[in-house]
Amino acid sequence: MITDDTMREGLQIESASIPVSEKLRLLDALGETGAQTISIGSFAHPKWTPQMACIDEIARRFQPKPGVRYTAAVFNRRGFERADAYYPKLDVRHRRPGTHVEMCDTFARRNYNRSQAQQLAGMTATIEAARADGATFGAVALGNPFGSNFEGPFDLDARMALLEIMMDAWHQAGFEVNRLSFVEAMGWNLPHLVRETLLAIRERWPEIESFHMHLHNQRGQTLASYYEALLLGATEFDTCIGGMGGCPYCGNGRSAGQVPTEDFVDLCHEMGIETGYDLGKLIEAAAIAEEVVGHPLWGHVSKSGPRPRGGDLYPADMPFVETLEEAAHFRRGPGVYAGQLSPWREGDALSELNSSK
Repeated sequence: MITDDTMREGLQIESASIPVSEKLRLLDALGETGAQTISIGSFAHPKWTPQMACIDEIARRFQPKPGVRYTAAVFNRRGFERADAYYPKLDVRHRRPGTHVEMCDTFARRNYNRSQAQQLAGMTATIEAARADGATFGAVALGNPFGSNFEGPFDLDARMALLEIMMDAWHQAGFEVNRLSFVEAMGWNLPHLVRETLLAIRERWPEIESFHMHLHNQRGQTLASYYEALLLGATEFDTCIGGMGGCPYCGNGRSAGQVPTEDFVDLCHEMGIETGYDLGKLIEAAAIAEEVVGHPLWGHVSKSGPRPRGGDLYPADMPFVETLEEAAHFRRGPGVYAGQLSPWREGDALSELNSSK
């Protein structure tokens, strides 16, 4: 499952002055893409995330699309109560119980205002709450598993040691763990690191059946890391339209974007993996997203289009295509390159051959 997180992850790092009407336009476009689940944003304190100060207005005004589950990010009881007031239009009730611990103590303090030690100490209450809620399995999430902008790289032994602590806590409480998330904000992932880690975890804890990847892309490696995870059986991936996203706490800001949804969907479809998304609708949503945020985004398929086949093949006598505006001919038609020089016309090659004899 590919979860597009544009409305939360993407917009939380963009301008706080984007009008609600424009956010609703983008949300409406995302609802047409085939997404199964859409987060409309986060019920966060506006002091820390002013981009989400309008979340209640969005929750009131948006029109749900049939077949789409709408949810939102909540970080505490107050946030849950605010979001739950819009149930069933907005559903924040179905959340998996899980423990999340950061590899990087510095990031834990900056992002969550809690130390790594406090996160570890809080696992007992989380596990007991899971028991009270009737959970049958546990889940674990490892934050920034591959490295930190503040503390440097983390090796496989360190990752496995922290996972061992979390897994033991669930096991001692009588739970098996069937899901693991990698939640990375600082972009240290690399395909070979993802591979060695997933293989080690699968060998050590075969009870883990589901792997969820939330890896940021500030160093451009994450699509390759997602590909590696896909080959090894990971089934849940987070993305954003056009590669939007970022984190104000990691030192990279908007450059800490996500994998572009349209690029990852294109990869999956070319590999014969059905995602449920309509790539054409995703590309249209990416164009709307650029209008909404007021600057170009970082997706590739939304700029160049899908691989043309059949009746969509480019004409052999196509004029020059140089600008991004002209490259959009695949969705906007040939009028965008009208007036450009034509490098070849029917008969030119034959005429040159005859004249050289």
